[in-house]
Amino acid sequence: MSNRGPLAGVRVVELGNFIAAPTAGRLLADFGADVVKVERPGSGDELRRWRLHAGDTSLLFRALGRNKRSVTLDLRSPEGQDVARKLIAKADVVLENFRPGTLERWGLGPEELKRLNPGLVLVRVSGYGQTGPYRDRPGFGGVAEAVGGLRALTGYPDRPPTRVGVSLADSVAGLYAVIGALMGLLRREREGGGGETVDVALYEAVYSLMESLVPDFDAFGVVREPAGSALPGIAPSNTYRCGDGKYIVVSGNGDAIFRRLAHAIGRPDLADDPALADNAGRVANTARLDQVIGDWAQGRSQEAAETTLRAADVPCGPILTAEDITKDPHFEARGMHQRRTVRIDDEDVEVTFPGVVPALGEHPGSVRTLGPELGEHTEDVLAELGFDDETRARLRADGVI
Repeated sequence: MSNRGPLAGVRVVELGNFIAAPTAGRLLADFGADVVKVERPGSGDELRRWRLHAGDTSLLFRALGRNKRSVTLDLRSPEGQDVARKLIAKADVVLENFRPGTLERWGLGPEELKRLNPGLVLVRVSGYGQTGPYRDRPGFGGVAEAVGGLRALTGYPDRPPTRVGVSLADSVAGLYAVIGALMGLLRREREGGGGETVDVALYEAVYSLMESLVPDFDAFGVVREPAGSALPGIAPSNTYRCGDGKYIVVSGNGDAIFRRLAHAIGRPDLADDPALADNAGRVANTARLDQVIGDWAQGRSQEAAETTLRAADVPCGPILTAEDITKDPHFEARGMHQRRTVRIDDEDVEVTFPGVVPALGEHPGSVRTLGPELGEHTEDVLAELGFDDETRARLRADGVI
């Protein structure tokens, strides 16, 4: 398996399950790191069965587990913990997203790991962080979105708060985990010496996205509320239904952009109106502007609306479905359509997976393999650690691997 990404030579041990830590592992693996994913013998990461439509391994796991090696290891057993120590002793980064205190109970806490491997970067992802009064609470992404402030802003004012259709908190936490890991590696490279412990809390990852939500309240008493598809305090920026029943998102909130938008929809009077010359004036007239743009959109198809607005250099775009994305030429041109063959119920099926982000010009990442079979690389990895055939056979017979 060729591996020439910018992180080639970096060794990562992924102890996490579900979304957050595995997202971080997937990103590091995309760019060349050797990521060894440790899973429970017999069952593995529960993600293997999430959104399982056919076969025995979900495409969600195939996506998040790509470019990794899978090792089965019972971390609850003393022998399994000994194997983990040998694996971690040769690693640059460890990723974990267990509840705080779990690694410590297994004899794999930060002090022990740093004793084994002083240069190790330990990245810990949890619901509420490793400290504080909430540290012991279980916390999944949906709960973090609520505690972090996001759910107070989603949906419409007269309806219950909604969530987005993906694991946003977990994915953002995974990004912060990667940033923390890379900063730890960079500092180690520049300064030498010991590694770093990175503490990522799901709710804080969400809270970091909340812009001026709290400062605006603390300074001015402003309480933001759900605003549907609009972007409060910035206008016009909304989703509009076209005459064919499809939707278009229009962001006409820059001063010059708004003037172009007004001319494009046949309302030069709005472009010349001093009351609409800046964002503050447009926000005061949000309902009026949304009505005007909405009426204009209703009079034409989505394609016609896009064509008109793009000709005027107004930021806009359709709401694409999964089917739309698979047919979109820009996704194709940018390498965002990665087609791989997957074995599902004894049949080889070609499936489109997302590409690698970000795009690097000189040393790009790549999708080399999809998420592996459970324990596919256990024998190879343990052999690399010096376990002979007899020892590996005994560990397997004892259920350790």
